[in-house]
Amino acid sequence: MTAKLRITEIIPYPVWVGVRNQMLVKVETDQGVFGWGESGLSGRERAVAGAIEHYREFLIGRDPMQIGRIWQEAYRSQYFEGGRVLQAAISAIDIALHDIKGKVLGVPVYELLGGKQRDRVPTFASTGDEAEGNVAIERARELIAQGWQTIRFFPVGQSSKKIFEPRESIGASARMLNKAREELGNDVVLGIDYHHRLSIAEAASFCNKLGRGVLDFIEEPIRDETPEAYEALRTMTDVPFAIGEEFASKWQFLPYIERGIHQFNRIDVCNVGGLTEAMKVAGWSEAHYVDLMPHNPLGPVCTAASVHLAAAVPNFAWLETRAPETKLGFDNSDFFPVQPRLDGADYLVSDIVGLGVEINEAAVRSQSPRFWEAPHLRRRDGSVTNW
Repeated sequence: MTAKLRITEIIPYPVWVGVRNQMLVKVETDQGVFGWGESGLSGRERAVAGAIEHYREFLIGRDPMQIGRIWQEAYRSQYFEGGRVLQAAISAIDIALHDIKGKVLGVPVYELLGGKQRDRVPTFASTGDEAEGNVAIERARELIAQGWQTIRFFPVGQSSKKIFEPRESIGASARMLNKAREELGNDVVLGIDYHHRLSIAEAASFCNKLGRGVLDFIEEPIRDETPEAYEALRTMTDVPFAIGEEFASKWQFLPYIERGIHQFNRIDVCNVGGLTEAMKVAGWSEAHYVDLMPHNPLGPVCTAASVHLAAAVPNFAWLETRAPETKLGFDNSDFFPVQPRLDGADYLVSDIVGLGVEINEAAVRSQSPRFWEAPHLRRRDGSVTNW
């Protein structure tokens, strides 16, 4: 191509796929090359679609190859910059622009990020939201038999849609994990995701009920708005922390990286600002010996972008995969005929140009978003608690 490309259209597709909506974004150009992106702000897809329509108004006619400049303009050209809705919209556009640029240059996206550092991307698998006690341990056995060596559990009470009592959960969850370590052995990596449902005292109490070395990581035990809270918790336990799936910029990661608060970086490429921002966070994390453990509970576009990120960075641990939990349906082949596929417990790093994902746009157009809301949990006294 000799003529400079121009963006001609940006189309948000909030669509019902599986058991939730996905927020897909297509960026089209005047030379027929297009790219796909995905936003990660589950449950607020219409808000993200509105933000994308705002960005569309000044991005039509721009050169899609100038990814960094477009990121800066989208972020800085408003008084109220940042925030999770706007960053989720920027993320989707940024990923789509990387898809376009890879296709134009005839290279996979990881080549735009510095080249491939690994051929396979190891993943971690989860026992499932509804699996508790002995059921969860049996599911872990099944996953180990399928090749996974990193297993994430969920706490007892996780599957409730109405009531969650932290103090009722932590004792039962600690007993389950102590038993899991005893039965599964010391070679497998074990973690738990508490989904920021605990207080500092509750999280410390939970960790202190575990045998030494039982957990290799605890994910999001408390909310992340106050880094000092995590610093306080750090003094009470030596279990490694996996934090950051809710962070929407490098600035939110700043205190956690600079103060050495966490050991695993749960960066979400579809929320943090796309691949442009993710690579900056990755380099910063490398300087502080923090490994990436990307958040990836969405669809194939997010998975593909995360695989390219994982391929291109040295400081990488595991990529989240929901593939064993097929009931979610987010990887439906009717919508995504070409997508990353697991080889055992790893994603193979593909040499397909761009992201390496194809989407059945007609099928996507046929779907409309449906109202989906995460459970609004309460404690037994009627007060609201975190989902």
